[in-house]
Amino acid sequence: MRSVIATRSHLVEARVRLDNMILGICATFGFKPGPGQGKSFIDRVMTAADVPGLGQRITALVAARTGLVEQIRQLDRVLREFAHQSSACRQLMSISGVGVQTSAAFAAAIDQADRFRQSRTAGAYFELVPRRHQSGEIDWTGRITKQGDSMVRKLLYEAANSILTRSRGSFALKTWAQKIAKRRGLRKARVALARQLTVIMHAMLRDGTLFEA
Repeated sequence: MRSVIATRSHLVEARVRLDNMILGICATFGFKPGPGQGKSFIDRVMTAADVPGLGQRITALVAARTGLVEQIRQLDRVLREFAHQSSACRQLMSISGVGVQTSAAFAAAIDQADRFRQSRTAGAYFELVPRRHQSGEIDWTGRITKQGDSMVRKLLYEAANSILTRSRGSFALKTWAQKIAKRRGLRKARVALARQLTVIMHAMLRDGTLFEA
């Protein structure tokens, strides 16, 4: 599953690069299809197919993009099937904002929950802990180290952002993160929430429980 998620991530990055390339070429010819990534975006882009000097390039890039999108969809189906069959993923997805990719990547990275004696150790495993600076009389805490599993850390960060900005309703975890956002800003709140999610998700896997809002 980690391999599938990593492959999907690379394909999405390639699709984004193609989108930017398409927009850049269109801009060179004075054509602006506007932002987007779905069918409406492609339909707007393809209106430039008859522009001399532009049409052939656009058609080739859109064809390559179509192939990438189809591969991404196939991997999405693999991930959804895995998440549906995995009890661990179903547990983790009981948290609002935690989807198929995050649950699958986290479960695969943790592997066996009893590898960690304490749930907070999982946060350190993904390097979602502040960097300590100690020298003589100096002792202060900096940003997170970002030296662990970058893929899982990124997905946890995205899940935290989803909880803060897109999840409906109010629950204790979201309220806690919102208070941090008011005091210290949204970015720090996302990191703090991602770290807390790591602890909660590991405890859920260890105890075999669902999330209690």
